Amino acid sequence: MSGPGNKKKWVYAFGGGSAEGDAGMKNLLGGKGANLAEMCALGLPVPPGFTITTKVCTAFYKKDRAYPKALKAQVEAALADLEGKTGKRFGDAQNPLLVSVRSGGRASMPGMMDTVLNLGLNADTIEGLATRSGDRRFAWDSYRRFIQMYSSVVLGLDHDVFEELLDDYKDDQGYELDTELNADDWEIVAGRYLVQVEDDLGTPFPIDPVDQLWGAIGAVFGSWMNNRAKTYRLLHDIPQSWGTAVNVQAMVFGNMGETSATGVAFTRDPSTGQKSIYGEFLVNAQGEDVVAGIRTPQVLTKQARQDMGETSPSLEEIMPKIYGELANVFQTLEDHYRDMQDIEFTVEDGRLWMLQTRSGKRTAIASLRIAVEMAGEGMISRDEAVQRVDPAALDQLLHPALDGACDCPLITLGLPASPGAAIGQVVFDADEAVSMANAGTDVILVRVETSPEDIHGMHAAKGIVTARGGMTSHAAVVARGMGRPCVSGAGSIKIDRQNGRFTADGISINKGDVITIDGAKGAVYKGAGRMTQPKLSGDFAVLMSWADAARRMKVRTNADTPEDVKTALRFGAEGIGLCRTEHMFFDEERIAAVREMILAKTPTARITALDKILPMQRDDFVQIFTLMEGLPVTIRLLDPPLHEFLPHNAEDVSAVAKATGLTPDALMARARELAESNPMLGHRGCRLGITYPEIYEMQARAIFEAAVQVRDTSGIAPQVEVMIPLVATGAELEFLKDRVARVAEDVGKAAGAPVTYSYGAMIELPRAALRANELARHAEFFSFGTNDLTQTTFGLSRDDASSFLNTYLAKGLLSQDPFVSLDKDGVGDLVRMGVERGRAGRENVKMGICGEHGGDPASINFCEKAGLDYISCSPYRVPIARLAAAQAALKQVAKKKRKKNKNTK
Repeated sequence: MSGPGNKKKWVYAFGGGSAEGDAGMKNLLGGKGANLAEMCALGLPVPPGFTITTKVCTAFYKKDRAYPKALKAQVEAALADLEGKTGKRFGDAQNPLLVSVRSGGRASMPGMMDTVLNLGLNADTIEGLATRSGDRRFAWDSYRRFIQMYSSVVLGLDHDVFEELLDDYKDDQGYELDTELNADDWEIVAGRYLVQVEDDLGTPFPIDPVDQLWGAIGAVFGSWMNNRAKTYRLLHDIPQSWGTAVNVQAMVFGNMGETSATGVAFTRDPSTGQKSIYGEFLVNAQGEDVVAGIRTPQVLTKQARQDMGETSPSLEEIMPKIYGELANVFQTLEDHYRDMQDIEFTVEDGRLWMLQTRSGKRTAIASLRIAVEMAGEGMISRDEAVQRVDPAALDQLLHPALDGACDCPLITLGLPASPGAAIGQVVFDADEAVSMANAGTDVILVRVETSPEDIHGMHAAKGIVTARGGMTSHAAVVARGMGRPCVSGAGSIKIDRQNGRFTADGISINKGDVITIDGAKGAVYKGAGRMTQPKLSGDFAVLMSWADAARRMKVRTNADTPEDVKTALRFGAEGIGLCRTEHMFFDEERIAAVREMILAKTPTARITALDKILPMQRDDFVQIFTLMEGLPVTIRLLDPPLHEFLPHNAEDVSAVAKATGLTPDALMARARELAESNPMLGHRGCRLGITYPEIYEMQARAIFEAAVQVRDTSGIAPQVEVMIPLVATGAELEFLKDRVARVAEDVGKAAGAPVTYSYGAMIELPRAALRANELARHAEFFSFGTNDLTQTTFGLSRDDASSFLNTYLAKGLLSQDPFVSLDKDGVGDLVRMGVERGRAGRENVKMGICGEHGGDPASINFCEKAGLDYISCSPYRVPIARLAAAQAALKQVAKKKRKKNKNTK
């Protein structure tokens, strides 16, 4: 444990009526440590302990897994303090102190990092525990649990090996349940576990409690970089640099008999948001029994038991006094944190202990309901309610659900662990789920129970089914956090992985068969059910109205078809920020005319072909302008290189040759003429319009004639915005501006009234951003095309970068994929410069963004800071962008208020 040292405080104590930390120290103590300290300050019953800070984790990895020099002494002092608070001694044979060692990062990562319980047991302390508790069975049960957990977490042995040893012993003795084993049985099982460890490792299981403690601390810090934790951080945008804290806490035991229990609870239903206590518990068990799904637990309240048709009694019925205390604690914590809480508790021999509280993970439906209802209760303001809902979570609400009662055969019923519906092929392995999903196949992951190692497969799957586990099992909690439908505890399912099938109630389902799951009902159906479009009303409509009131930036959509436009308008789009005209060219009915235009060798022949395309394009714009009813529509003129429209395989070449009257050889010769070594930076965008001005002139005519037609028939004049792509110089913009203006003038004269439109540039090259003042003299608006701006700034091809970007992310060379979330330093600097210099060239130039980043909440926050006027994103991202834009605006208001208050002081 040697390493560079200093006098920093690395360890913070809590319990015994005081705490050295509080809830505001989450970055240093992690969420769990900060909230344990806060619960102590609230006077709640918390077992004492101490927290090793996240800064130790950072130092641990910076110094090649060496601890700060001062840490050992600080841990020893904290351990001595813990002995004083509990009246027990660590490693003492007569009155042993046992501890749990748990992770606790800033952001909740349920099940992703490691935990060790019952630490401090060995051949000597086991006897002290048995004597002090008066229960040898409990003592040996705790010891076998410790051996199994420590061996798996710290020593790296397979957890299933110990499960198999236990199952074999139970089979030999004729036992069905763990609760049937007596003290002698557990002593024998523990002995077999110890033999297994020595056989596998060649060394005995560690017996010194101090060695055990440092082994567990190292394992928890080490688990910050395990594969499942890295995957979870990647999925939830949690920086690797944050690290985890380690919490060492005196053990309290839920497995001391029928007066003891352990459970997990939420102060409101995390699936629906209903204001009712929601949770599960097990009598005579430890915490991992509930969350691991190894035993199916019981519910907390009598009402929940009746609603679910359960026969096993609730905690409210078994332990009414404890339930009453627990209900009071729930109210205290929710009132204090002003948010729904996720709580872990243990009852030890009739006494309640609180082990954790945190803001609970919830579905999007629950998140909306909780935020709106808490605002209605006066617990939070409307602006706070807007900030409480994760914009990305809204994605769960924006896709189809089951259309009423499913008409497919019911396979089985389980617990409604996470709402939503999903259809997919059955798969039993997490790795296979990933590979099939990557190949474009929708899959449903079916498991006996999930473990943290399955995180990648759960994310890849459309839905999850488990045979075991309750509403607070690993599968349920993670599925809700991901927005995946989940049915857990489907006990009739028997999985035969060897033969690739599962059976339930006489129905056999093979791997690859299609099933439908309804996570809200806990139902699993054979075949594909009917889906229905989402209904965006109720709490969603209320919260979005509050968000729109708080928002400064407008939200537009990227849409090329009437169907896209209708979807975006239904989701609240306030205009079209990007209409890609080339997508219209690929239509089967018009691709022949497009190819004829490309293959033409003279301007006259090209114009003849373009005349065939003109009415088709005009009709496209008529439909879009009609639907938009006067809202702004930004139309990007042709952008991709021409060779993309030509055939590339022998069959297509033959068909096109026949249609055009050219020989296949002549056609391929033209394709070779147009081929480029680097088409992304080649003959595309405005360069096409300059080389072949008749292409852009045809498109401009189609746009303006459509605008006139809609204006004359509906009485509503479309807000037309013509955008020139891939501009690098003011001269390019000026050259094309004159030609577009001439077309507008011609159309206006023919219509008897002038055509109104705006003319602007797509900023997707670094030079365009740097010379924005020059471009602004010719443009009334800028739209930052951050997809290509990212490519040209980094020198990356978006299509090819995936082969190495994941390596960069894994090695910490990039904190995020720059094509997913805007690079705020490099690309962001160019955007800021473009805004500043553009407005210096034309004060009222309108600024927007139309890349994929327009639907990313973190990028939207940047856009608000940069002062953009609007963002544009795909139709299904519009609600996400509306909410994210509101949150970004509220952050800026709060920042200005803090600055003003600071200056006043």
